[in-house]
Amino acid sequence: MTKTAVDQLSEAQAVKELKRLAEEIARHDHLYNTEDKPEITDADYDALRRRNLAIEQRFPHLVRDDSPSRKVGAPVSEKFAKIRHAVPMLSLDNGFEDQDVEDFAERLRRFLRLPADKPLDITAEPKIDGLSLSLRYEKGRLVSASTRGDGMVGEDVTVNARTIADIPQVLSGSPPDVLEVRGEIYMGRRDFAALNARQVEAGNPPFANPRNAAAGSLRQLDSSITASRALRFFAYAWGEVSALPARSQMGMVECFDKYGFTTNPLMKLCHDAAGLIRHYHKIEAMRAELDYDIDGVVYKINDLALQNRLGFVSRSPRWALAHKFPAEQAITILRQIDIQVGRTGALTPVARLEPITVGGAVVTNATLHNEDYIRGVDSAGAPIRDSGDIRIGDTVIIQRAGDVIPQIVDILPEKRPAGAVPYPFPHTCPACGSHAVREEGEAVRRCMGGLVCPAQAVERIRHFVSRNAFDIEGLGEERVEFFFSAEDPSVTIRSPADIFTLQKRQEQSLTKLENIDGFGATSVKKLYAAIDARRRIALSRFLFGLGIRHVGEVNARRLARHYVNYTALAAAAGAARMPEAGEKADKGNEVWQELINIEGIGGIVAGAVVDFYAEPHNVEVLGSLLAEVTPLDEELPVATDSPVAGKTIVFTGSLQRMSRDEAKAMAERYGARAAGSVSAKTSLVVAGPGAGSKLNKARELGIEIIDEDAWFALVGADEK
Repeated sequence: MTKTAVDQLSEAQAVKELKRLAEEIARHDHLYNTEDKPEITDADYDALRRRNLAIEQRFPHLVRDDSPSRKVGAPVSEKFAKIRHAVPMLSLDNGFEDQDVEDFAERLRRFLRLPADKPLDITAEPKIDGLSLSLRYEKGRLVSASTRGDGMVGEDVTVNARTIADIPQVLSGSPPDVLEVRGEIYMGRRDFAALNARQVEAGNPPFANPRNAAAGSLRQLDSSITASRALRFFAYAWGEVSALPARSQMGMVECFDKYGFTTNPLMKLCHDAAGLIRHYHKIEAMRAELDYDIDGVVYKINDLALQNRLGFVSRSPRWALAHKFPAEQAITILRQIDIQVGRTGALTPVARLEPITVGGAVVTNATLHNEDYIRGVDSAGAPIRDSGDIRIGDTVIIQRAGDVIPQIVDILPEKRPAGAVPYPFPHTCPACGSHAVREEGEAVRRCMGGLVCPAQAVERIRHFVSRNAFDIEGLGEERVEFFFSAEDPSVTIRSPADIFTLQKRQEQSLTKLENIDGFGATSVKKLYAAIDARRRIALSRFLFGLGIRHVGEVNARRLARHYVNYTALAAAAGAARMPEAGEKADKGNEVWQELINIEGIGGIVAGAVVDFYAEPHNVEVLGSLLAEVTPLDEELPVATDSPVAGKTIVFTGSLQRMSRDEAKAMAERYGARAAGSVSAKTSLVVAGPGAGSKLNKARELGIEIIDEDAWFALVGADEK
């Protein structure tokens, strides 16, 4: 929560701040994407990322190897069959202030090297608060419909989608042979009110908001229920297309309209940041009059050739931005502060509130971030709000933006009870009693109990079975707690391997799980089936499930795609020699060099992997797990018809036709891996003017060297 201006940070302070930000952002990524328990608003999350980027831009030589990565989507439910997206469905970067829009436009110009006086056409359209859907048409006929899922794989909801009037079964006009139309499923406000009236009349609980109602209606196993709900669809994007019918974003949406889709009439083509901001505020003023919920305005580069050049980062396209509306606020009373212990031992304070409705949802909990936030100071001890500290009994202002746990943004000091006292943040772990330490430069206090702390052990198992890891249905939070706390050895689950030996232990035991309250023969059978279904699992999911520090979903996927199979990865982790004290980061052996040169994986992440495999206890746990589970070779998402598919490319020197970021994005788009240094495994070096040591090393190793023009010719990309 530090407020020290970036331009006032010393280098030593910047090192500590980048470390804090990397860990805090990684924690929130895990809470949001894995635990479904976000604790901060989109605005606060975005602010953390902006601050991290600002520090890195001022101190480029301090950029950490674990600099925050981006993720997308939610896991796929086992209730539905799965559909792998031919083109990933990514989420969008968020902006919250007008300045964010100006920064976005400036980033586009800088990346594309466009002069300030050259027009930059960008579309602006309402951001529908609904559920993303991808519709695949072949020869003009609807063949499948799928949700976003985790961005790579979605839920097959074809049968339900066919019941929605806004979704044509057969397209009009002359659409491409293959066309994936993407957009948003939503429910109008009047239809939502009518649905809730029917729910109450039937004795059922009402839906919290139109978005939840739309999502729940589309995900019905009984399509007749979906058909009875008034779901609508706006088309605004696309996935795989055999031949693009237009060369602009606006042109594509106009084609959708001709094919029979409903498109949003408020979409507008703007020519600069000022025009975007004007249209944003116009739509914001109309928000209450619309019959559908929106939570912002989406901006997209209009020229598809420029979109292609800009490419993607791991979480989102560079050419788009979601400009969110301000968060909603309400006033309530803080009744209690609870301390939760996370998987990494972090002690997180959570406010228990007098229930209050904010933005159509009943709120009972709010994040308090950390002990400094409760005290009302930043990490340097400077005040962060005029009202001072937060105490139990205070009347508080809460803020909610999107479907996240709200935060307490301020208090009303004039309403503080006479007996309220400062909150004493615990220095011992509430779960195991171990000492809780706050390291220098850290905002978080952590339990030192390690493996003896039941909170951390339970969280490790929860992480292992979570939906983006092993995704074992039937092992939710309460079930994990039950199995971990069970005293009967035939029921207990204390390690990942115990999950896969549960059925065998049960078969040899007189204590049968189906006879225990809360279970039953059918649910036990389903649990065993869900466990067996995960005995063979993708390598990236396996790695993510291990809970290696700094190895989240993105880094797990990077490692899996590089080594392809588990044996190779484990051998590399065991053979890599990290630099010793006093050595430069580029020391170690060749295996270490290969590991740190994987795009996005540097010394810190590589060190965490090597340390994990060097720990005898981890090796023992892995041995037991691998006796039950087989990690499958990772599927490489490469363009198999590309001449550089599967190759490792190094760009060096001063590139003239593209920026360095664009070069890396281009290589990945054509199925290649972009590496930061030259090694024996480098396939090709693209050298620009001024290339030095990397060029010399490539010559020594006999690696093919080409210039930029030859690179564009090789991949068949014409400069736009």
